Amino acid sequence: MSGAAQPAGRAGLGERLLDALDRWVPKPAAWAFALRIWLAMMLALYTAFWLQLDSASSAAVCVAILAQPKRGQALSKAGYRFLGTVIGGIVGILLIALFGQDRVLLLVSFACWLGACVFIAQFLQDTRAYGAMLSGYTVAIIAVAHIDAPQTVFDAAIGRVAAIAVGIVAITFINDALASPSTWRSLLPRLAAAHAAAKAFARESLTQGDPGPERTAALVRQVAPMRADASAIAGELDDGVHRAAGARSAIAALYVLAAASRALAAALDRIPEPGPRVREAHALALRAVLDGADASPQTLARDGERLRDLVDAGMCEANASLDEIMALQRALDVTNAATFAEDGVRALGDGHEPLRDIALPTHRDFQVAVRAALRVMIAFGLAAGLFILLGLPQSSFALVQVAATCSLSSVTPDPRKFAQGVLIGMPLAALCAGFILFVMLNGNQGFPLLAIAMVPPVAFGCLLSLNPPTFTIGFITLVFTPVLLAPENPQSYDPQTFLMNGLLVVVAAVILFLTIRLVLPISASQHRAFALEEARRDLAEALVGEGGDATTRTSLNADRLFQFSAWNSGSGAVRRASLHHAFAVAQLEAAAARAHAQLRPLSELSGLIPLVTRAREALASARSADLDRAARALIGEARAQDRTVRMQLARAATDLATASHVIRRHGRFFRRLSLPSS
Repeated sequence: MSGAAQPAGRAGLGERLLDALDRWVPKPAAWAFALRIWLAMMLALYTAFWLQLDSASSAAVCVAILAQPKRGQALSKAGYRFLGTVIGGIVGILLIALFGQDRVLLLVSFACWLGACVFIAQFLQDTRAYGAMLSGYTVAIIAVAHIDAPQTVFDAAIGRVAAIAVGIVAITFINDALASPSTWRSLLPRLAAAHAAAKAFARESLTQGDPGPERTAALVRQVAPMRADASAIAGELDDGVHRAAGARSAIAALYVLAAASRALAAALDRIPEPGPRVREAHALALRAVLDGADASPQTLARDGERLRDLVDAGMCEANASLDEIMALQRALDVTNAATFAEDGVRALGDGHEPLRDIALPTHRDFQVAVRAALRVMIAFGLAAGLFILLGLPQSSFALVQVAATCSLSSVTPDPRKFAQGVLIGMPLAALCAGFILFVMLNGNQGFPLLAIAMVPPVAFGCLLSLNPPTFTIGFITLVFTPVLLAPENPQSYDPQTFLMNGLLVVVAAVILFLTIRLVLPISASQHRAFALEEARRDLAEALVGEGGDATTRTSLNADRLFQFSAWNSGSGAVRRASLHHAFAVAQLEAAAARAHAQLRPLSELSGLIPLVTRAREALASARSADLDRAARALIGEARAQDRTVRMQLARAATDLATASHVIRRHGRFFRRLSLPSS
């Protein structure tokens, strides 16, 4: 027995050792990524030396900042980096021209420009936000760094733009030459998995009832992060525009599929004995979310047309109930969402032009954006005052690092975690640069030796950046190692300057850490309060017919719910209640926006103007009884209209009734939001 147990124990120990090695040893793809970044950095640096650029190190730093594992991510970031650099260079030259003789005014004007860029970046998405933020601290690199020699600013701006262009060309060439993984290939299996999860969610809704807000929030959390990759696909291939549009269409459809399946389940619950039309509509909607041949494009198109016939037949029937029309329309919504999702996933895979091209807006809070801008301005102002009082010779270098790190933190999902990573990464970057400069090179000149010496820190930074918990540490190490090393031809070896620069970047990291912690901090409860206030404003706009189309609002609300679920805290009961209320606001806003979208063309028909006016007034007042009467009045008018108008009336009546049910169910909560007559 013991002899048998011993080999098993040894096997168990060996398996645990293999598991540990598998967890800690980077995969071949990670090493390939590190190799590509090292080659691109060396190519950029060598080209900058050959062109005799004054800021040759900026080319290597550019490659480090653009270090992305997927080709589309790097291309998208590169484009906005170049644009942000050009804008920042122009503004830097302009500020020096206006305030070159007055340092105080120059620093104040730069702080205002930096705050404005950070504020704008809060309302943009992904790499566009990075480009806006970059145009802010680029002014520091060009103008503030040359505050003692304003006559050199123009040459510095031209040199930096040239270095950035060299870095972009280098990383693009290496990514293409070494077949960097495409973003769409990595997104396709994730989107397919989310599509399968959404269809399973819909099947559960239609067979077992509403899964609830918690399950819906989990599905949203699976879908929402793919939006960033969807926006980075367009520049990868000739058909990248179609693939990106397909990905966006599928993501939006998955949001709608979850909401429509829950709405259909709720409508079916209100019908004690469904008639033949409702039963057939339910079966068709269920078939639309099945796997296999039943979900083929041809079947979905045929079932969608059949559901339109059922909705039209229901609208033509004299005694059709509002709940029956709602069930028929929601079944059609499920099938339409399944059609767009299926088409979008296929478009991502084969590059055909999808059925639609829509935007995926993100939720941003005005209060959060203002605080982020003020935080950066205050941090830069306090740092400028401190360094001026200390009279350090490298004060301008330190101010550039403060501006850069504070700006970068403003566009990250969690500024606190980013500040912690910077606090660890800056000393590591200083150690790496010092090791290269005074141990590996040790006074020698020559590019081959420099390239070999750069291998360990580049590999270290790349591997750390691929792991989400250590991403910031790896990113800061990768970027600031060449910043502190400052490769030149010939290379300078001044230990005093290096030690001072290393100390100043660590001080900049400490300033960032303290700023994030102490200056206008935002707690999770404040995030929820800000999001709720923005949702209340958007809801008020939707009730009166303003603020955008329903598809855009659905995506915006999904992103808001995604962020809200991350900020949601407290006991289980409190979290569930908060999610219920958040979903109620989103459902009412989407219903109001869709209803107004249908009422606008109906208002052009003279015979429907009084009914449309009453429906709009009911939405604006948020009275559930008036909404129900308006919905029934629209259904009663349907028999006198043609098929196209009947379909619009069905959609409008369904959304009016949906708004009524939501208001009736969550009346106390909506009264707290100060909605009229809720």
